[in-house]
Amino acid sequence: MAVATELAQTIIDPKAYSLRDPVDQAFRTIRAETPLDVASLEGFEPFWVVSRHADIKEIERQPDIFHNGDKSTFLTNIEGNQRVQMLTGGEPNLIRSLVSVDGLEHKNLRGIVFPHITPRAIRPLEDQIRAIANEFVDYMLSFDGECDFAADVAFLYPLRVIMTVLGVPQEDEAFMLKLTQELFNNADPELNRARAELTPEEMLKSLWETTMELENYFAAVTRKFRDNPTTHINSLIANAKIDGEYLNHRQMMGYYIIAATAGHDTTSNTTAGAMWAMAERPGMLKQMQDNPDLINAFVEESIRWEVPVKHFMRSAVSDCVVGGQQIKAGDWLMLSYQSANRDESVWADPFEYRIDRKDNPQIAFGYGVHVCLGQHLARMEMRILWEELFKRLKSVEMNGQGERTISNFVCGPKHVPIRFKAN
Repeated sequence: MAVATELAQTIIDPKAYSLRDPVDQAFRTIRAETPLDVASLEGFEPFWVVSRHADIKEIERQPDIFHNGDKSTFLTNIEGNQRVQMLTGGEPNLIRSLVSVDGLEHKNLRGIVFPHITPRAIRPLEDQIRAIANEFVDYMLSFDGECDFAADVAFLYPLRVIMTVLGVPQEDEAFMLKLTQELFNNADPELNRARAELTPEEMLKSLWETTMELENYFAAVTRKFRDNPTTHINSLIANAKIDGEYLNHRQMMGYYIIAATAGHDTTSNTTAGAMWAMAERPGMLKQMQDNPDLINAFVEESIRWEVPVKHFMRSAVSDCVVGGQQIKAGDWLMLSYQSANRDESVWADPFEYRIDRKDNPQIAFGYGVHVCLGQHLARMEMRILWEELFKRLKSVEMNGQGERTISNFVCGPKHVPIRFKAN
């Protein structure tokens, strides 16, 4: 058997992710009928669709067999892959970041920042983050009962937190938000660089231009922090050395870019998704206010529910068996976190938003050596925002139809119109 063409088309369609339901239903069928099988689509190299939680964990715990960087780490067609290699001198990824390298290189790069963002290392940031959270709660309440929570709060609060940690001045935040949205929402005419529908060739050109603009910015950042080192993350990247040598250009730029973009965009998506879920569920706000110890469960369910990163790709370097299927060396695999976080064998009622789950092994941050570097900071900033916001809200409900970004890679709410009353 193989994954049905119609289902495979749905799970790669950026517009289907903006609606979410078609993708969830497609993966529901895939998990039931072909949970680990090959999709063959015109213009694409055949790829395995890995839809189950257990299979993704099995693959992610074997990084020596399943590589991130030998092929593109996100789904792209054959023509797009050829164009990327022309731009990069043969590399399959436009940006050489932590998510697209393997082995010792990945270990060395990860080690530069990892000690500085462990739960213990970030604990001293709590008061600073709480002050930022209160600033944005004040800002939200200044809207006098109605706002677009995604655009007015969720996009901006995690951005301020990560830029503070990185050492980016506030006046540069709008620039960073714009380029982040261009990078991750290239298929969305509202957010991409051209503010228009783009052909695949135009999308790649747009991505390259955004990448170059980011690189120009971070070249100045490197000079600044080498002249005057600080404890900020960008200074650690600028001054990091491996075997006595500074990071090469692509390593350094990839590190800056992934920290500055993924460092807030995924948290923004989850925060906006949590508000959307709560605003649609009468009584949930009061439940959270009456049971503040549920905030961590609320955060964890929000991460599972929204799944900001929809997939990553892996390629096998040797023959092996996963989930009863024979994988061959050179095979390309799509790890669907969207599907894994709806796996019926792991969660009761996976299509329900529930904060009473006793166990919630969500896999939206990935698993194994490539698990998200900033996961603890993301959880902390979400927890703190809700702690401060719940103190000051009397009620909240949707005030129109929410909208999600058009993307099959990183996707989440871009508009969450709400009506609220403050205490």
